[in-house]
Amino acid sequence: MPAKRTEQGQPHPDLSIATEPNDIEAVPTLLREITKAYDQFTTSNAGRDDLLAKCRTLVQALETPRETMIYHCWAHASTPPFPLCLVDSTRLTGRQTGVMAGLNFGVDSGLWELMAQSGDKSQKVGELADKLGIDHVLLSRLLRHLSATGYLIEIAVDEYQLTNYMKAMSIPAIGNSYLAMLSCTSAGPMRFHEFSRKRGWVNPNNAKDTALMYAYGTTMDTFTWQQSLGYGSHFSDHMSGYALGSLPWMAPSFYSVKERLIDGADTDPDAPFLVDIGGNVGHDLELFHKFHPKVPGKLILQDLPVIIGQIKDLESSILRIEYDFHTKQPVTGARAYYMHNCLHDWPDEVCESILAQVKAAMKRGYSRLLIHEHVIPETAASWEATALDMVMLTLMSAQERTRRAWYNLIETRAGLTINKIWNGGKGSQSLIECELSFDSAI
Repeated sequence: MPAKRTEQGQPHPDLSIATEPNDIEAVPTLLREITKAYDQFTTSNAGRDDLLAKCRTLVQALETPRETMIYHCWAHASTPPFPLCLVDSTRLTGRQTGVMAGLNFGVDSGLWELMAQSGDKSQKVGELADKLGIDHVLLSRLLRHLSATGYLIEIAVDEYQLTNYMKAMSIPAIGNSYLAMLSCTSAGPMRFHEFSRKRGWVNPNNAKDTALMYAYGTTMDTFTWQQSLGYGSHFSDHMSGYALGSLPWMAPSFYSVKERLIDGADTDPDAPFLVDIGGNVGHDLELFHKFHPKVPGKLILQDLPVIIGQIKDLESSILRIEYDFHTKQPVTGARAYYMHNCLHDWPDEVCESILAQVKAAMKRGYSRLLIHEHVIPETAASWEATALDMVMLTLMSAQERTRRAWYNLIETRAGLTINKIWNGGKGSQSLIECELSFDSAI
């Protein structure tokens, strides 16, 4: 009997829960317990398991649901996102595989949405199973494992209470990320070693030959593959989910939109002001509009027809254009062209071609290209940047770039000039401002 989805229109928990610690109130007690367990461990090995368990619980209490989601979707297929002292083999193999099975099951069946409607009340497996049309024994096994691994709170036999993290799993930006990033792509990183061995252990840079294509026996790129399996809209939710809690690039403390873009812009209301190339369903432009509701000219969103067709709710003043950034840019002379996490999906050769289309549309001395991506430092890189690099490596034969790599791509290969690189804080993405070089041909 197929699972029944919960009723539509039920409110999700407030989105702020996704960027708050899972259980901050538990931290002082856990710290005391860890100290006590460590004192006992220094004199006897018997307390090691207890100490390890408490350390894991502390990590889960301090993590936000958004961080846990990113850990699962980006980092668990490669290296642990937290110190190795907090990890054992079960966390990365059977234990974590079972957790992913349970989490994905709960998203797809509507279980987390249903449980979130009851808030902090404990809920019985039998009642949940009946409402969703799920086999009682199956649901009992899944929830027992999620409780044993700390994701649910066990109240009694077959009775559980949600943690803040599990409440957040009912929010599309969190829960749907799992289906987009794990259920249809995870074979790529899992079989990356085979892909690499058969290609002589070289760094992959062919967009038409990726570990994902190898693992699934397809010629489709990652995005087309997701769409073909029905997870395109889930990926759009993931795009908004991983950006939660980060400083928006258009915030005055990050990048001065007034000084760099508004001042000196064409005041004709029909002039193109900001063109978001490959902007998905408009997350960034809508946020930009909230920060700067009155700018000279038009805000323009561009993406593939299948993505534009997914848009359900977008500020009406934002113009939508169906566009493939591998083809000629139809909007010329804009004050700014913006690309967020587009170039990291492609190796340098393809990026050079993409940038050529933007370059041909830019107006010398006026237009700017804003590239919003990670600029990985040569040392002490954040785990989130390196984890995303592993996603690019194993799914797209592409990469997150260092400062040196960006200069090589943008200035040496594409013939543009980098004016400055702005950074939104440790571990966050940067904004690279470029313009046409005065000595380069268009």
